[in-house]
Amino acid sequence: MGLYIHIPFCKSKCIYCDFYSLPDSGAQMDRYVSALCRQLKEIAQRTSAHEVDTVYFGGGTPSFLGAERLRQIMKTVRKHYRVAKHAEVTLEANPDSAGSWKTLRALRRAGFNRISLGVQSADDGQLKALGRPHTFAEAEAAVAAARRAKIRNISLDLIYGLPGQTMESWRETLEKAAALEPEHLSCYGLKVEEGTPLWDMQGDMDLPDDDLQADMYLWTVERLEQLGYRQYEISNFARPEFMSRHNLKYWTLGEYAGFGPGAHSDLGGVRYAYVRDLNAYCQGVETEGDILAENDRIPDRDRDIEYLMLGLRITKGISRQEFEYRFRLPFGPVQAVLEKFSGSGHAVLWGGRWRLTPEGFLVSNQIIGLCLEALAGEKLRREEAAARHDYRVC
Repeated sequence: MGLYIHIPFCKSKCIYCDFYSLPDSGAQMDRYVSALCRQLKEIAQRTSAHEVDTVYFGGGTPSFLGAERLRQIMKTVRKHYRVAKHAEVTLEANPDSAGSWKTLRALRRAGFNRISLGVQSADDGQLKALGRPHTFAEAEAAVAAARRAKIRNISLDLIYGLPGQTMESWRETLEKAAALEPEHLSCYGLKVEEGTPLWDMQGDMDLPDDDLQADMYLWTVERLEQLGYRQYEISNFARPEFMSRHNLKYWTLGEYAGFGPGAHSDLGGVRYAYVRDLNAYCQGVETEGDILAENDRIPDRDRDIEYLMLGLRITKGISRQEFEYRFRLPFGPVQAVLEKFSGSGHAVLWGGRWRLTPEGFLVSNQIIGLCLEALAGEKLRREEAAARHDYRVC
């Protein structure tokens, strides 16, 4: 299983961010860490049969919490969970709060062996417009500090489709980031989410249109392949052996337990989430109150929709044999959809598995939607046949 630990604190809130995070809330950090460690201990009693092979500190800005608090949390994890010897332990960080190389060395010695830096752009003007609290020079310094601290697995997050961004400026950002020689790169197209400041500002922003974003994406896939980065998910690229093992759990229906306000879990056939409220979360843990916002039991055989939705996000793709064995449903209707898109170059059958091409990833929502419609139609046909007692349908 994996552990996801949500750190909801930020120095400032970026205009595009819709994650649960709180700027200017440093006074609540100690209380939160205490509650978090308490809940980690409690949940550990229910997971004694599991080995933890990934731990992911996400946010928010986990590095903003400070090294001592992070070490305290990690010490609690190591004491109460059966952590694998070569577990992947990731810390999300902003370049301005990553800390000195000595700080990063202390975190490495505490067990952190992977750092994910939110760089987003190499253009300081674009960073300022997004509300990012750092410069690209600070990103370069953070990578250098991590290398000096002997952290050998560095990931950089980048965003394309930013206000005022051209193909030329995106290429410059990607080339500068790749020159830092990270082991992993995440390249996301900007999404304007309702409820964010960017949503209210979009009419006044010079946002690249869909065609330009598509061109940026396809060039990114091609260029990173030339540089030795394998695409393994729509937005993620890695050198050999450096795929994010934790994130792959989400995309392959692996088990994980989340901690903190807004954190989600999928464990023991139950999918659940905690309230998106820091005070309610802390108070609930302290008083043994209810902190669940969602709680659904999903038997493995009912995860066919998730299998298709998530499996078509990754380049490994989906397998007819795997699908039919696991869910006891015919794959034919789904395959018919994928064969149609194979003719247009959006899907391909490779090594017995169907996967989307980079062009297919651009319209993945449409393709996945049609696959789900085909599957729903097959399920309805089987239900109607069962109602007629026509058991020839299997």
